[in-house]
Amino acid sequence: MLTPPARSQPQPGHLYDVAVVGAGVAGCELAYRLARGTDNHSGQDVLLVSQALDHLGNLYAPTTEGAEFPQDSLFADVARQIAPSTDGWVFHRALKARLEDTGGIHLLQSCVTAVTEDAGAEGKESTVTLSTWEGPPLRARRVVLAVGAFLKARLLVGDSMEDAGRLSEVAYDFLAEDLASWGLWLTPTERRTAPSTREGEYEVRFLTVPAAELDGFLLRRCGAVYALGQMTAGEHSYASVLGDAARLAAELLVPVPEPLERP
Repeated sequence: MLTPPARSQPQPGHLYDVAVVGAGVAGCELAYRLARGTDNHSGQDVLLVSQALDHLGNLYAPTTEGAEFPQDSLFADVARQIAPSTDGWVFHRALKARLEDTGGIHLLQSCVTAVTEDAGAEGKESTVTLSTWEGPPLRARRVVLAVGAFLKARLLVGDSMEDAGRLSEVAYDFLAEDLASWGLWLTPTERRTAPSTREGEYEVRFLTVPAAELDGFLLRRCGAVYALGQMTAGEHSYASVLGDAARLAAELLVPVPEPLERP
């Protein structure tokens, strides 16, 4: 394993290698793999954006019991670390500590509202700019959207409805409207939680990116913006989402240059 880059200490205008928007299961796994790199691929300078740092790696259930995490994933490693406990909050604390201790990851609590791709003038690299509610724009060479069930999400509990993807977690309405303004087709999806969850049963309705709008993980209308995880159409599980994160990381990692031969 290569030594990861030192944790970035960004100033306004800093250009990240990759910005990951959304720090759930898909986003955390992807950021971790990108920052660490492999024996043959350089680690990346990664921005991981979450609406709430207390929600990093939120699981689909209150515990890890029965979760089929791929054995080579960060999530499986953290689950082994906390065993025999399976409590979701214990898991979250251990996962957050691992991410904070990973060089090359910059954690940011913010809400992304728009994505703008700049093709760059001749001789200059293209970049992607993220607009946020809270402050100056953020810049990266590539952006991965991994916002889960939050694109224009509506949470229904009994007769009440709130603009949220989970209880007390605000929906990405502005980001959904920005993506739609590109001409991106978003399709409605709905999911209901199991009655055994701590919060009780509820339903969430949200928008997803259909397969027709994707070339693998890349949004067809862009050159450097990708979609990952539950924000894409289809059935998802820990195994499928973590597996997709591993595949996208392999796609985005930069090979280590071959050493120059001495004459």
